[in-house]
Amino acid sequence: MRDEITYTADGHATSFSGPGAVNVFAMTILASGLVLYAETGMRPARGYTPTAMMDAARRYLGDAADGIKARDYRGMATVLRARVEAEKTRIAQGA
Repeated sequence: MRDEITYTADGHATSFSGPGAVNVFAMTILASGLVLYAETGMRPARGYTPTAMMDAARRYLGDAADGIKARDYRGMATVLRARVEAEKTRIAQGA
């Protein structure tokens, strides 16, 4: 299945189709949850503990997450957001 992200005229994503595009959405939400926890101590959902969020981020990032410390939530969010931008570019190019 081909990955595709559909945008509105003002640049907001409206749909994500294909496994790569859905991963972009998931990584975006995960990065937001990590920042929320770092800034407020609030978890996005009861079962989504800081450890679970960091583990999920490591699964998405693979080796790119190796240098990030266990409680560096903002650092992990930054790397996730960079991956999101790279994936958006890849999808837009049709690769």
